[in-house]
Amino acid sequence: MKFDAQDCELVYKQQLTPTIFDFRLRNQALAAITKPGQFVQVLVPSKTLRRPISVCDVQGDIIRLVFEIRGEGTELLARTRVGETINIIAPLGRGFSINPDMPTAFIGGGIGVPPMLYSARQSGRLALVINGFRNKDAVILSDEFEEFAGKFIVTTDDGSYGIHGLVTQPLKEYISKVKMICACGPMPMLRSVAAMAKEYEIPCQVSLEQRMACGVGACLGCAVAVKGQTYKHVCKDGPVFNAEEVVF
Repeated sequence: MKFDAQDCELVYKQQLTPTIFDFRLRNQALAAITKPGQFVQVLVPSKTLRRPISVCDVQGDIIRLVFEIRGEGTELLARTRVGETINIIAPLGRGFSINPDMPTAFIGGGIGVPPMLYSARQSGRLALVINGFRNKDAVILSDEFEEFAGKFIVTTDDGSYGIHGLVTQPLKEYISKVKMICACGPMPMLRSVAAMAKEYEIPCQVSLEQRMACGVGACLGCAVAVKGQTYKHVCKDGPVFNAEEVVF
């Protein structure tokens, strides 16, 4: 498969927290083919390697990226001004397989919350959304999830907002009402969600985060262990995997 880099105009920019930015890029052709759970590879000026960023949402001709500053590259990206262009390769990876008629739980943790917005939007009122954050200051996108989700819950590690505790606490309470679980977040969270899904015999899909360079399966740098004593690549075979095949 041939992947083409395309320039997109940055039409909207907002700083959500001291380190998290909301970018909206205009590109009709890419927006039309981007699926929930996929990601883009962003070219950062003066940097050789592109930065992988999950797609937060797609509406019309707009691809929305919500990302966190984690180093020099993303810090440079955050300086981009509205009206300037950003070069991306997209859409990349294997996204979530969502049945819009099936009650589904969408679980996000930290910076794993943004890609759940576009994903949960597919299920609308049948979506149970549970997002977990460190504290109140880290909470993002709640108003938007609240608009469409059938049930929306926020947890925080310190209890400063929403439920005091982990996402698995409310998930256990509502798990009998869902037929599928989709999750994105830190590995300990995904491990716990996958274990609960297995206990209750509910199919579960997890989106994994891994350092990657090419984003298209060429460099083989984002390998993740799967059952059967083998490896798959997050960029090409994922980032979404069936939870039962991942070695946590």
